[in-house]
Amino acid sequence: MTSTLPTTAVQHDDAQPPITMFGPDFPYAYDDFLAHPAGLGQIPATGHGTEVAVIGGGLSGIITAYELMKMGLKPVVYEADQIGGRLRTVGFDGCDPGLTAEMGAMRFPPSSTALQHYIDLVGLETKPFPNPLSPVTPSTVVDLKGESHYATSVDDLPQVYRDVMHAWNACLEEGADFSDMNRALRERDVPRIREIWSRLVEQLDNQTFYGFLCDSESFKSFRHREIFGQVGFGTGGWDTDFPNSILEILRVVYTEADDHHRGIEGGSQQLPLRLWEREPEKIVHWAQGTSLAALHEGREPKPAVTRLHRTAGNRITVTDAAGDIRTYQAAVFTAQSWMLLSKIACDDSLFPIDHWTAMERTHYMESSKLFVPVDRPFWLDKDEITGRDVMSMTLTDRMTRGTYLLDDGPDKPATICLSYTWCDDSLKWLPLSAKERMEVMLKSLGEIYPKVDIRKHIIGNPVTVSWENEPYFMGAFKANLPGHYRYQRRLFTHFMQDLLPEDKRGIFLAGDDISWTAGWAEGAVQTALNAVWGVMNHFAGSTDPSNPGPGDLYDEIAPVELPED
Repeated sequence: MTSTLPTTAVQHDDAQPPITMFGPDFPYAYDDFLAHPAGLGQIPATGHGTEVAVIGGGLSGIITAYELMKMGLKPVVYEADQIGGRLRTVGFDGCDPGLTAEMGAMRFPPSSTALQHYIDLVGLETKPFPNPLSPVTPSTVVDLKGESHYATSVDDLPQVYRDVMHAWNACLEEGADFSDMNRALRERDVPRIREIWSRLVEQLDNQTFYGFLCDSESFKSFRHREIFGQVGFGTGGWDTDFPNSILEILRVVYTEADDHHRGIEGGSQQLPLRLWEREPEKIVHWAQGTSLAALHEGREPKPAVTRLHRTAGNRITVTDAAGDIRTYQAAVFTAQSWMLLSKIACDDSLFPIDHWTAMERTHYMESSKLFVPVDRPFWLDKDEITGRDVMSMTLTDRMTRGTYLLDDGPDKPATICLSYTWCDDSLKWLPLSAKERMEVMLKSLGEIYPKVDIRKHIIGNPVTVSWENEPYFMGAFKANLPGHYRYQRRLFTHFMQDLLPEDKRGIFLAGDDISWTAGWAEGAVQTALNAVWGVMNHFAGSTDPSNPGPGDLYDEIAPVELPED
């Protein structure tokens, strides 16, 4: 997600603090927690070396395991597919191995400061991502209803697009106190954040994104709503999000998670892979030089979990695809929660019934991508008549929706993300093979760029993904529907277990679909840190008084609780 049109309703100068994903639901400073020299906490020495199951080897699972290892526990990671989850970087058969495609997360906002901690920790570099109309994008073409507009800035687009931009900014101010909340988040003004957000949650939990637009005087025009849905703010527009809760959208725009994106050089999957191999400088119990890989036989995670059940003493017993059965005092589940309903045999006793209900009601969005490798960034060639780039980053209402052009220089092979789609647009691709998808996409782009022969530059086979068809994912990410706030609160706050019955403790939920900001790697990091605190507390551990964890401050900043009667 990113800004196609500028969405910030107020202008900020350099003297203001940077915006971060600090709330609004749970305004806890995860970045400060990570940066503090006292560390994340400790457990009694009697617990050192104790095994803890970590189910799922995506970013949340690997961070959970890494931090638990540093405390002296022995995380046992289970992974059904490959380390990284939706941080999935793939190559192209027969092409330069340096030529890659990001099948999942490919761009990250600077407001993801807890994520950035780990990017820096493993020595990865980032660079600006070529989103529509971003400063590093040479040009953008917006193609709607058969009419194309070439732009290098928003000023190049027809007036109606600027009208839509102003309508969105006005809508946010009128209906969601955008400026006040943005300022409060920058200043980390917790009382003000909670005051604004508590009121909005109560007012807007039952409202769709589209209904929020329709209620605004600024968006009385259907034409404006239609353009906003197709292009608006977002990669290819956000009409696919129109049925979702407006609260989901506000969380994104308040924290500017939709803007200023950066990509990880060499691919995002390097982050969890490097953490898997990393030997922490500060570690308890384990010898220096210990890594997650070293703690696992064969340096690989254990295979997919097939069964979870409770056994005597409130233990969690895990059966994996190899038939191995192990019992743990604690476990962290970081895979998508629907796995607990279908792919893994589970006891009802694992979670309270209200948590099962919340998992069952979770709504996942579909998403698909298709990439092709090309011989060079030919799109930078100039049209002899117009002097414009022969091809541009493209937003369209045609089948491709969003097309991204990715290169590392003029004389090197490059990649094109021919199509990035969501929801119904993604489902249209589902029955087609990668090559069939490519043919439809080339036809659509040929109608926008009739002079450009994209096919002659393709140097390898396309690679594609439809996340809704991935057996261990079943969708791209969670997106709450109206009325789902209470369900999300149950899942997010599950790491606070002291008030749960004893026979419902010991298994913790983490991952971006447990977070308030699903689809963002920052949410995966934050919920991992919640789970780490939960496991530490389960083992009678504690944080340093100078660096309280999310559970220590929970009573002061707990997400607003809506009545259920």
